[in-house]
Amino acid sequence: MVTREYRTAKEIVGPLVLVDGVEGVTFGELTDIKMDDGTLRRGRVLEVNGDKAVVQVFEGTSDLSPENLTIKFLGKGTELGVSDDMLGRVFDGFGRPIDDGPPIIPEKWLNINGNPMNPYSRDYPNEFIQTGISTIDLLNTLVRGQKLPFFSGSGLPHSRMAAQVARQAKVLKADDKFAVVFGAMGITFEESEFFVSDFRRTGALERAVLFMNLADDPAIERISVPRMALTTAEFLAFEKGMHVLVILTDLTNYCEALREISAARKEVPGRRGYPGYLYTDLSTIYERAGRIKGKNGSITQLPVLTMPEDDKTHPIPDLTGYITEGQIIMSRSLHAQGIYPPVDVLPSLSRLKDKGIGAGKTRADHANVMNQLYSAYARGKNAKELAVVLGESALSEIDLLYVKFADAFENRFIRQGEDENRSIEDSLVLGWELMAILPKSELKRVRDEFIEKYYPEKG
Repeated sequence: MVTREYRTAKEIVGPLVLVDGVEGVTFGELTDIKMDDGTLRRGRVLEVNGDKAVVQVFEGTSDLSPENLTIKFLGKGTELGVSDDMLGRVFDGFGRPIDDGPPIIPEKWLNINGNPMNPYSRDYPNEFIQTGISTIDLLNTLVRGQKLPFFSGSGLPHSRMAAQVARQAKVLKADDKFAVVFGAMGITFEESEFFVSDFRRTGALERAVLFMNLADDPAIERISVPRMALTTAEFLAFEKGMHVLVILTDLTNYCEALREISAARKEVPGRRGYPGYLYTDLSTIYERAGRIKGKNGSITQLPVLTMPEDDKTHPIPDLTGYITEGQIIMSRSLHAQGIYPPVDVLPSLSRLKDKGIGAGKTRADHANVMNQLYSAYARGKNAKELAVVLGESALSEIDLLYVKFADAFENRFIRQGEDENRSIEDSLVLGWELMAILPKSELKRVRDEFIEKYYPEKG
């Protein structure tokens, strides 16, 4: 490993230092930045142009002046020491333990940018993951190896929902090892305490690895959190054979940090000031989910992002939707009604749900129940809107039944307790109870054999 030292820092802009007269420096290389009083900070090369290098300082550049700096280029990229012992531990955004536990003795060091997954070696996601939340399991099924983001808004309970999924998620094969890697970016101290205490309270911490970056931590650290989390997940999945669920919250804070650094580099901004390479950058995170042929482990991603002003056309949710396989959308109106989790069923979508349901995976009637519930809820919502305009007297008897169905669907199916862990069987039984509000003749999306077998007879 070749290291070189320079005292040729020329300019400091935001978190960036411009170093002149360098040789053999590569993009992503780590640096040590030493001040004349011996204080040491870490950095990373963001750009190399001829004999000039732009170095991103992790701890920020406050109190630094160019003439007092010695920059040592370390000849290697950002690496994380990984081990089985990381399970049950809490780290900061640079992978340092912050839970008063002993230091991790690494089995190996891995570059946090990961290695590209050969498309040919990818295996198709097709196994059901049970989250214990009916609106996901039955209607927007999560499949092992999928990336399924939560689109939320400020003030909505996405943190509570992410913690609930982290506690409850499991693959139904009892012999398969399951782990959760949780990466939090730019969250408040209160949120951090909530996540850590919730994981400890429920015992979920034993099978989890937490990376925490607070709102007052350097923006630079925010950039590394998802990569630290995914590097850990890749080690547990593809070297230890575990099924790993990666929850990343909040990707909006990550993108804001990216915009801040882009502005400091004086790059030409793209949509709403975000860098033009935002799509490419996000894809380097999302595309690290998946399964590999011949390996038992898998990485499934649940990224959480808050949509500024609840705008689905904002660049962050918009670009995310192009890369991921669907989205779970939170509803502010359901939240206002006191319904938790406030999942807006109609615009939510899991593009891989058909691959993870059915006989041998969930139950043979799953697809039929899903389609019928979705159809009936959509018709009930339309009937309610019609009643607002024309009055209830304008509705037919069957329309009134659909209105009754829509209300029951929201209050019994969507609404569930924060500690209520419903199995897929529980969700299907509840679905059939709700469909019994409608006459059998209205169940046009369910096969007759399933109606005979599961339709509850009214006493």
